[in-house]
Amino acid sequence: MSTEGNKRNIPIKLGDFSVIDTEFSSIRERFDAEMRKMEEEMAKFRHELMNREANFFESTTSSTTTQSNNSALQQRPKQNYISDISSPLIQEDGGNKLLKLRFDVSQYAPEEIVVKTLDNKLLVHAVHDEKSDTKSVYREYNREFLLPKGVNPESIRSSLSKDGVLTVEAPLPQPMLTGGETMIPIAHN
Repeated sequence: MSTEGNKRNIPIKLGDFSVIDTEFSSIRERFDAEMRKMEEEMAKFRHELMNREANFFESTTSSTTTQSNNSALQQRPKQNYISDISSPLIQEDGGNKLLKLRFDVSQYAPEEIVVKTLDNKLLVHAVHDEKSDTKSVYREYNREFLLPKGVNPESIRSSLSKDGVLTVEAPLPQPMLTGGETMIPIAHN
């Protein structure tokens, strides 16, 4: 098995917390904040649309109007969509972004769960095997997640809530946050 690649077992921290308590307590505030952002974006869009419409109907033949429209479009700030990653899997952690994955392993005992990395993959595996005179129960859980390029396996942490939700967190590398963008200085001769 050593030829399969770089393996690393990730320890699971047991916690006396509930994901429902910690995660959903602020759901209303997060929803309200997202709605405010959406309303602000819609107001900006509406304002820009009304300005363009007003400028269009003021004078469709004037070259000065066309020039002012073009300069207004050129002054509009460009957004870096890669640095503004918006995904339910990615969350803010101070000034850094964090990949946060959740797995429902409530049907398994903590000792039946294994979290590990294999090269650039995160593997979650759980097996429950119960045998008695009257019944036999076998359950297996396998999830594989391709980690973003540059994630350090040593920095991955996992925790298991009392209600059986396994949370795996991995800090995202800085180059991924900037989309691999690097400023190159210009030498002046």
